[in-house]
Amino acid sequence: MPERTSKVLLIEDERALREALADALSSEGFIVSQAETGASGLAAFREAPPDLILLDLMLPEMGGIEVCRSIRSTSRVPIIMVTAKASEVDRISGLELGADDYVTKPFSARELIARIRAVLRRQAIAPAPVLAVGRIRIAEAEVDLEGKRVLRDGAPVHLKPKAFQLLAFLIENAGRVYTREQLLDKVWGYDYAGETRTVDVHMHALRQAVEDIPAEPVALQTVRGIGYVLRRPA
Repeated sequence: MPERTSKVLLIEDERALREALADALSSEGFIVSQAETGASGLAAFREAPPDLILLDLMLPEMGGIEVCRSIRSTSRVPIIMVTAKASEVDRISGLELGADDYVTKPFSARELIARIRAVLRRQAIAPAPVLAVGRIRIAEAEVDLEGKRVLRDGAPVHLKPKAFQLLAFLIENAGRVYTREQLLDKVWGYDYAGETRTVDVHMHALRQAVEDIPAEPVALQTVRGIGYVLRRPA
């Protein structure tokens, strides 16, 4: 399997946990490199880019959020946050910065390895969404489906690739209501191991990009108790 020879960079300051995880990953065939601080983790990433990064949120010198932000400025390498901080705010912060998954301590090595494999499979086989041709007006923005970008007043709006894929899927299926689980299946992939909260985070980013008043959306609407729908003007 492809993940058997994948290179994993483990950035974790707790020595006992780091070494235990490294042993567990190595026994499953992964090639593991280790770093104990955010700064040394970034240096290791730049010297030998891995296939996936396991990143502790609480690190000395440079925190995991800052490390994630720095990596995401140049790379789409999969990142799984590993942390003892379980609050919703912490999870959302990591996901908004581009983390692909979030694992809260304590966890089993078996669960973590399953999540790693799921993320690597998505990275390898996730199909590009089928996009309509041309440009479409959504609320206050113009969506260039061929160019995979969103424009407001003629200027491009920054969106992470997965957020644009979500928007493109909703455009293709305008008027249809989808649950969070269905959106995870359709956009992230059937074997995605993360939380449905991921959909909420990306929907929040989309509303900020296209809606005049994000808190009162006219296009990207919530259907209470079910999920989301994109409504276009008649």
